[in-house]
Amino acid sequence: MATTKIVMFGKSNMRLAHATLSRKLSSSACINQSIKNVVVIGGGLMGSGIAQVAAQSGQNVTIVDLDRKVVEKAQNAINTSLQRVAKKLFKDDLAKADKFLTDSMSRLMLSTNPEEAVGQSDLVVEAIVEKLRIKQNLFKTLDTVAPTHTIFASNTSSLPIGEIAEATQRKDRFVGLHFFNPVPVMKLLEVIRIPETSDDTYNRVMDWGKSVGKQTVTCKDTPGFIVNRLLVPYMMESVRLLERGDATARDIDTAMKLGAGYPMGPFELIDYVGLDTSKFIIEGWAEKFPENPLFKPVPTLNRLVEEGKLGMKTGEGFYKYQKK
Repeated sequence: MATTKIVMFGKSNMRLAHATLSRKLSSSACINQSIKNVVVIGGGLMGSGIAQVAAQSGQNVTIVDLDRKVVEKAQNAINTSLQRVAKKLFKDDLAKADKFLTDSMSRLMLSTNPEEAVGQSDLVVEAIVEKLRIKQNLFKTLDTVAPTHTIFASNTSSLPIGEIAEATQRKDRFVGLHFFNPVPVMKLLEVIRIPETSDDTYNRVMDWGKSVGKQTVTCKDTPGFIVNRLLVPYMMESVRLLERGDATARDIDTAMKLGAGYPMGPFELIDYVGLDTSKFIIEGWAEKFPENPLFKPVPTLNRLVEEGKLGMKTGEGFYKYQKK
């Protein structure tokens, strides 16, 4: 006859078992917890847009910039944008529109101290200047003060996520979250996963992206990710076409809009993005991958940037614009 071994627990063993179970439950809760507290570092156009979509989706958001005037400007811009959203969502119900605006703005906080701001964060999204060393220094500092469970993310459009993450001790909790401008309107969110990114981190940011109304796509840590890897070389080749005298900028734009169905031609797009931004991206890739002919610098682009013709923001790029 088989015998059954019965283990009797004394009080000390019971306490030990209870403590072990509590740690497991606590760990499980940490792994599965949703992202509720978001910190956005950078009060510019992208940062304020990311903060807006998080706040209007019911999350607590702190927008951080070292310049108080910048975060106050961001707050005003978010308020104006949310008013438009409220009118569109609740055009026949003024009370609901007012409540949506009030509730969304109540979730938004301002800060000029990054270290203090991340104290209760679940997710930190960086949207500052596209300089690797500056981003690394920021995350290195935040890594020492942010909670263990906090996920770090960069909104960079061109820098390697893995190199930014090198400055931290939480590569398993590091991703790229590449939004598109204007953030409240553009539906796409590229989620960049480095080899060290854990499944839990990946799943949490994918769920978070959907919670703020975005269609998420996943990409490895490759130059430009998906969209810019295809888009920037396309714009550069358009300029080379112009340089060879094969067609005018206007005709190239018309051809791509009517022939390919693109909403903007490549020169209209470069002017919209900014010639300086495009130059910065392609030069960074050329330095890292000099053997790739798609990343070769473009003389015309360099000349226009040197002349201060950066596109729509300066009133002239490949086209001239009337300043508002």
